[in-house]
Amino acid sequence: MRIDREHYRAQLLEAANRLRGARTRFQKDGWEVEFMRITTQPFPEYVSGLSHDQALSFLMEMDALAEKEDFLLAIGPAMSRDRDDPALMDLLGELLSKAKVINATALIAGEDGIYWKVVRAAARMVKYIEDHSPESQGNFSFTAAAMMPEYAPFYPASYHTGPGHRFSVGLESANLVERAFADTAGDPDAASRRLKADLAQYTSLAEASALAVAIESGWEYLGLDPTPAPLMDVSIGVAIERFTGQRFGSSGTLTAARLITEAVKAVPARQVGYSGLMLPVLEDRRLAQRWSEGTINLDSLLAYSAVCATGLDTVPLPGDISEKQIARILGDVASLACKWKKPLTARLLPVKGKKAGERSQFHDPYLENAVLQPLP
Repeated sequence: MRIDREHYRAQLLEAANRLRGARTRFQKDGWEVEFMRITTQPFPEYVSGLSHDQALSFLMEMDALAEKEDFLLAIGPAMSRDRDDPALMDLLGELLSKAKVINATALIAGEDGIYWKVVRAAARMVKYIEDHSPESQGNFSFTAAAMMPEYAPFYPASYHTGPGHRFSVGLESANLVERAFADTAGDPDAASRRLKADLAQYTSLAEASALAVAIESGWEYLGLDPTPAPLMDVSIGVAIERFTGQRFGSSGTLTAARLITEAVKAVPARQVGYSGLMLPVLEDRRLAQRWSEGTINLDSLLAYSAVCATGLDTVPLPGDISEKQIARILGDVASLACKWKKPLTARLLPVKGKKAGERSQFHDPYLENAVLQPLP
């Protein structure tokens, strides 16, 4: 949606009603709908001219409306280029330390290179949120995004700069990957064929539902993101272990990541967003377990990112990590994204007062806790 300050409430309610209609259509077609999500244009546009306190109050009103109407809300990037005002990152940090359902991002790299001022501002904000949000959990709603296209359905990197009245669909299909890999006994060719066939079948059905929604709503359908996103026990980590026969992080893990990404890219549907593979450490119970055991780390996740759309997602970090260390991690993600011209994101979760060897204590149904590992 493209909103304005004067009419935002009516505009968001209109979008929510359209989403409820879309949810009903998908449910009738046999789908389970996990979330309804609304993404606005970058929030600096509609808080322009307000003081810091006025802007914060307005954004908190939006957050309260979204919570009441039961949809998630992404307000886009605080900074999209180095020329943008870093004070907007400070505003976002204060907001995400208090908000309930708002998500947001910052663009740290694009076709013209890495935005180092944004990198540093994002690192500063991550430390602020660590210190000021309950249980340091506010960073779950923020990601630094590199080479990220518009209209992605997955949060927190979703943003757009268009006219609005458009929609996209995100699929959670880690179970398809597990089934394909379990049935093909580690044979790469057989696994690839099976996964491509299953993904093609289900994305075709999803696209049919989406096209029906477009006709019924009058909104423009942009495409779907067939990335097999996991959800706790529906685990991409388990799926990859079915393929390798070893713990996630062992030899063969990168091969599995490549197979999944290639299968996703081959889906014969209109695609948006990541269209690859996600490995969100704390949103997948098996990945969280392997992180706690030390079989995966920042370097291995970045290595997998060379063949998929991983980045560093929901990665728990010791609370004594410095702002400069965070900036270096973000810079690595941006450098890899620019090298391979692909979307990568970094959602880092440092935990205040916790050191390496201790366990995070997040309280969220979509976050598993894990042992914090020492920084390399």
